[in-house]
Amino acid sequence: MSVTDEKTLTKTFDEKSAERVLHLARETLQIEADAIIALQQRFASTDGRHFTHAVELLLGCKGRVVVSGMGKSGHIARKIAATLASTGTPALYVHPGEAAHGDLGMVTEQDAFVAISNSGETAELLDIVPLIKRMGAKLIAMTGKPGSTLAQLANVHLNVAVDKEACPLNLAPTASTTATLALGDALAVALLDARGFREEDFARSHPGGALGRRLLTHVRDVMRSGAAIPAVTAGLSLSAALMEISQKGIAMTAIVDDAFRPIGVFTDGDLRRLLEHTQDFSKLIIADVMHANPHTIGPDQLAADAAQIMEQFLINQLLVTDDDGKLVGALHIHDLTRAKVI
Repeated sequence: MSVTDEKTLTKTFDEKSAERVLHLARETLQIEADAIIALQQRFASTDGRHFTHAVELLLGCKGRVVVSGMGKSGHIARKIAATLASTGTPALYVHPGEAAHGDLGMVTEQDAFVAISNSGETAELLDIVPLIKRMGAKLIAMTGKPGSTLAQLANVHLNVAVDKEACPLNLAPTASTTATLALGDALAVALLDARGFREEDFARSHPGGALGRRLLTHVRDVMRSGAAIPAVTAGLSLSAALMEISQKGIAMTAIVDDAFRPIGVFTDGDLRRLLEHTQDFSKLIIADVMHANPHTIGPDQLAADAAQIMEQFLINQLLVTDDDGKLVGALHIHDLTRAKVI
């Protein structure tokens, strides 16, 4: 920001203006927080039974949950559909205006339709609701008016009424959309728990995220295998073992027995420590200087488990063995960082 811009900002936001801005911010947050608390408190009455009924209806849905709304309610509907879909409840958003011009074909009799409208009188929704009910789909309405047309048509009505909007004019949807979004999250969480949705299930719907990589990436997906595995026999000279380390580029080599089971490991760190007190390598064999009983992991274990072992034992490499103890792979910490497991 230039000096001129800073001076302009200082003139515009004097102390009184800044105080007003902070006052409105605090007031907005308080009004929206109060709206959610009021929503929670109403669960002790009929609203709680309606919520439970809605969860039962959605759990029994053999199709998908179709969420719809106009304007700001439409934006909230999109988010609720996305949250449901990512937590084990197949869901999609349908624009009510587009539904009246062909997109209603996305809705089937096996679906549940969630209609969101603060007034409960949104024309675009009321135009399609009779058709939805006629085809046999269940209707859940989320409105701020229990006596509205949409609420009366619904199989279940969820009351998202608020005392007032955070907007100073009490016009722009603010507290009402926050309450609706929070109730949508409550539905998603209740359904998630009822379905026994687990961390692994979440990862499957988020394969591009950090959690997905941690829970879906296995050791076999990132390990070096076949000819890329550095391995030598116990009787080989240290010099020859160092050639294997250099050629395979993983800064270590496994030492294996006749059945290709690892009995030891030697790393470039071991070499540096060896150089501190050994001058003549010519008579050393790798068995003389290897670390016996190396740490290993199975190929079907999570790559995140390999990262944990490396961290626990302060090592950068790990050998991979099958159920018979045979060496089938090798891992370097860089393999895990490239796969974004760590």
